Amino acid sequence: MNPTEAPDLVTTIGLEVHVELKTNTKMFCGCPVGFGGEPNSRVCPVCLGHPGTLPTMNEKAVEYTTKIAMALGCDIAPRSVFHRKNYFYPDMPKNYQISQYDLPVGERGSLEVEVDGEFYTVGITRAHLEEDTGKSLHIGGGGRIHDADYSLEDFNRAGTPLVEIVSEPDITSPAVARAYATELRSILEYLGVSDVRMEEGSMRVDANISVAPPGERGKKVEVKNMNSLRSVFRALEYEEKRQREVLRSGGSVTQSTRHWDEKAGRTQELRTKEEAFDYRYFPEPDLVPLEPAVEWLRQLREEQPELPIERAKRYQRDLGLSSYDAGVLRSTKALGDLFEQALAAAKKADAKQVSNWVTNDLMSLLAAVPEGTKNPPLTGSNLAELVDMVAGGDLSKSQAQQVLQKTLETGRRPREIADESGIKQVSDEGALEAAIDAVLAANPDVAERLRSGDNKPFGFLMGEVMKATKGQGNPKVVSGLIRKKIS
Repeated sequence: MNPTEAPDLVTTIGLEVHVELKTNTKMFCGCPVGFGGEPNSRVCPVCLGHPGTLPTMNEKAVEYTTKIAMALGCDIAPRSVFHRKNYFYPDMPKNYQISQYDLPVGERGSLEVEVDGEFYTVGITRAHLEEDTGKSLHIGGGGRIHDADYSLEDFNRAGTPLVEIVSEPDITSPAVARAYATELRSILEYLGVSDVRMEEGSMRVDANISVAPPGERGKKVEVKNMNSLRSVFRALEYEEKRQREVLRSGGSVTQSTRHWDEKAGRTQELRTKEEAFDYRYFPEPDLVPLEPAVEWLRQLREEQPELPIERAKRYQRDLGLSSYDAGVLRSTKALGDLFEQALAAAKKADAKQVSNWVTNDLMSLLAAVPEGTKNPPLTGSNLAELVDMVAGGDLSKSQAQQVLQKTLETGRRPREIADESGIKQVSDEGALEAAIDAVLAANPDVAERLRSGDNKPFGFLMGEVMKATKGQGNPKVVSGLIRKKIS
């Protein structure tokens, strides 16, 4: 039996997602937040932990964390407290991290995800606020800590507001884990609280996975370095298979932390972990507790946007779109907004026609544009004008695709581009009949075959007429006129 299909083994996965918040300044000081830059150029005595400095809380970070907790259906704590998480590592200049322990901002939430038409509910244990660490740069030996010549520390990232979202161990497969991470990233993007660029580390996913017979607790393996949604699936798929093979062969899984190697397509052991490290949490003496006002919480709830899964359900319920189309349209907030703006501006096209242009033609072009679906270089009014020109017979599908490409490149209106370029669709029967008569006269044998019931040459005649009209003939009108003349 294939060990990945063994029915007597159950996979259990929990995810810890760290999200850097899109604030202007760090969590406890005025240093700017940003990606990259000259090492240690965005630091100050506070985020470097110099003696005598005091932290000052970032109100916007508290607001964003509360919005995240609300979106995940968490109970918002009437009182939450910051703690010091004590550990000694070069990337943490104070030798402790200001975090939250037993009184986080939000607890007991859930997130619904869909995989292959089935819905799964994943519990959210907590969403708490903390500060990010610095970044270790391992020099030599391929950039890995175990064979590096030496390491350097860049503290630009240290102190960036960070939300940790911890799931319950409710995830039963790598596919559900990927769907959870995907849905969570969409929610964060809709809320506008983070740019969620996994390639830049602003959203980082760690996983705990175990495989065991039903009713038993398996040895937990932590998987790190999953830098994309694809990596989340591939890493957990590999680790699930590895653990199943170990158990089916009579071995035992060692509790450990493993590193996902994207290039090799496998996890590699970093260290074994027999028990949890004691971080010696104690309340942060330099920060007051958070006690959000009822009116402030009410205002935040009123400001919450429609979430992606709610938007998808509305598209299916109110507009009659398919699950696939609704899923593509709600994949980013900007794409869904573009669709709704175009639909509102369209005079001839319906929801399905607008949706088809977004999910098929536009998506294929945006695939070549960095951040294309998050910042589509197209306005809703321009898209509506293009789709209306197709619906009204002014442009053929292929002509409209040419115009759309130029609209994306220049930002100009589709009708202006079509008029200037001479791109139009001819639907006038009088103009088309002359071209059809000429083609039929030049191909009497083909016309005779059609009259005798052989439809194979019909495509040839259509091609000749379209060639004669320089591709501008309306295919539907051309087809009807040919059949009329043949009959």
